[in-house]
Amino acid sequence: MLTRLLNVSRILLIVLVCQASLFAQAESTVWNQWRGPQRDGTVQGPTWPATLGEKELQQVWRVELPPSYSGPIVSDTAVFVTGTENAESEVAYALDRKTGELLWKTQWEGAMTVPFFAAANGSWIRATPAFDGESLFVAGIRDVLVSLNAKTGEEQWRVDFVEQLKTPLPSFGFASSPLLDGQHLYVQAGASFIKLDKSTGEIVWRTLVEPGGMMSSAFSSPMVATVAGKRQLLVQTRQKLAGVDPENGDVLWEHDVPSFRGMNIQTPVTFGDSIFTSSYKNKSWLYEVTQADGKFICTEKWENNAAGYMSTPVVIDGHVYMHLQNQRFACIDLTTGERKWTSKPFGKYCSLVAQKDRILALDERGSLLLLKANPEEFELLDERKVSDDEAWAHVAVSGEDVVIRELNAVSLFNWAAGGEE
Repeated sequence: MLTRLLNVSRILLIVLVCQASLFAQAESTVWNQWRGPQRDGTVQGPTWPATLGEKELQQVWRVELPPSYSGPIVSDTAVFVTGTENAESEVAYALDRKTGELLWKTQWEGAMTVPFFAAANGSWIRATPAFDGESLFVAGIRDVLVSLNAKTGEEQWRVDFVEQLKTPLPSFGFASSPLLDGQHLYVQAGASFIKLDKSTGEIVWRTLVEPGGMMSSAFSSPMVATVAGKRQLLVQTRQKLAGVDPENGDVLWEHDVPSFRGMNIQTPVTFGDSIFTSSYKNKSWLYEVTQADGKFICTEKWENNAAGYMSTPVVIDGHVYMHLQNQRFACIDLTTGERKWTSKPFGKYCSLVAQKDRILALDERGSLLLLKANPEEFELLDERKVSDDEAWAHVAVSGEDVVIRELNAVSLFNWAAGGEE
């Protein structure tokens, strides 16, 4: 009897391991939201080659589209992208992942003109959608959130935060990318931070409410992390960093983040129980969160004069690799706050994706950079021009595919296709 039970246990263990392996493989082929499945800019799957030549990375297809700042979303079979058409309507597209063929197109009225320097390259749709395997959740610039059937493009529900909450139209538009977590969506919209039921669009709770207007248009995107023993939502508003309880919306802790005109744009990144962030024309900080008797306290561990801007950094082996406001890359030791090196200037913006000790960076000038995550020196392994147009959207890496949303097109490259004999 004991032998039979042991054999059954072994079989169940093997089945569970196989299922976990298949699940991990399936997950590696999907890029379902801002900065990827874990929202930390890290990539699993096949190891990247050491160069970016046409033999190693071959363009499979390219489709011209209306302009957009939104990053692409990649499922097993499709690439989802957005655009602003004729400065009047917002459009969501589903393209066949293998061929780039149009599967469906859905559009709605939605356009506005953003102020100041933000309008320099156009007032296009900004936030990156989220995808749960069945629905695509798209944030429109006029503070709306639209749920689409991912197979057909049919609209399932829509929330107009300006209309429903009677809040002002955000000056810089809906720029913060929706966070997908289980059965809920979290958005910085309606001059606040909001939890919604992803099936219906119903608002569950609303917190971090701002008065509205110029300083309420959040740029940074929220993420989930376990900090100080508590799973919580990390939210960076225009003026502060906060931890929010996902169940009830209670603000667990908050800390002011100095910034120039509220330019807190990066998504915060974690290092143990600490959170790293940086703001435009200011500095970089590491904030530590502790808990005692059920109360959370956030304190500054160190600061560094490295001034970040729009590019969210990646964390590798206790070091943060970031792109600065002065267009240079920098590496900072997260334990000590020491800046290890600073590179020569590149473009105004770089989206960063990491795999082990390599970083793939899409430069706003249309160049793709392959960096070695080396804390001792800046190490550029290769550089390749992948677009004659600007590239402000975040690069997506899914399995062996690299998807690049240029300002007026989307391209799919494949790591392995060019290496086949």
